[in-house]
Amino acid sequence: MSEAANDTVRLLWGPPAKPSRGPKPALSLERIAAAGVEVADAEGLGAVSMQKVAGLLDFTKMSLYRYVPGKAELIALMVESAIDEPPAPATDADWREQLSAWAAHLAESFARHPWLLDATVGPRIMGPKELSWLERVVAALDGHGLTGPERMDAAVLLAGHVRGIAEHSRAAGPAGSPEAEFLVALGTVVQRHVDRFPGVAAAMAEPGGGDQALDFGLERILDGLAALIERRTRRDGPR
Repeated sequence: MSEAANDTVRLLWGPPAKPSRGPKPALSLERIAAAGVEVADAEGLGAVSMQKVAGLLDFTKMSLYRYVPGKAELIALMVESAIDEPPAPATDADWREQLSAWAAHLAESFARHPWLLDATVGPRIMGPKELSWLERVVAALDGHGLTGPERMDAAVLLAGHVRGIAEHSRAAGPAGSPEAEFLVALGTVVQRHVDRFPGVAAAMAEPGGGDQALDFGLERILDGLAALIERRTRRDGPR
């Protein structure tokens, strides 16, 4: 394991090493992460820097380096600080209800902190709170005929769907924004060229529209898992 990976593991999983030199520690990893989250929430992940976070805390950048080796480790701390705890499974909830609640809560986390979409891509070390999201899905599907890799893949599939919808929502922007106005303009263009795009025009004009992609896609994913579980149950059940 690289030195950088070791630093991230230590910061996320503890116990963190205490500064060995200088005055008595005046900062904590929690305060540093909270300051980074504040910057990212206000200005986006690209605005986060050791200098800006240190300034927000009224410390020097060099002081910050006594606690966090660099920006990559800072972002890892920010993710662990900002992401919600996954929903605890209700005692009477079946696997499908548990995964529906899981997806809804993850979507809410991305909506509150859109920069999490950028901070949680690529190979990286997850903290205990973030890893508990994977645990919830794998545990909910345990005992239903799926292999371990299949349960892990189900978590990846669900997270990918939620992320995709969150990315689309972020790109679309709020009502009245330039991005939203472009979507309205697109609808106008489609209606003007209905002869070329009759299927799209008819679908857009049909009542009952709205932002239902998250729920629609989630239900289709869960339908697929239910069908697989049913097949496995029939195949592996008593004969």
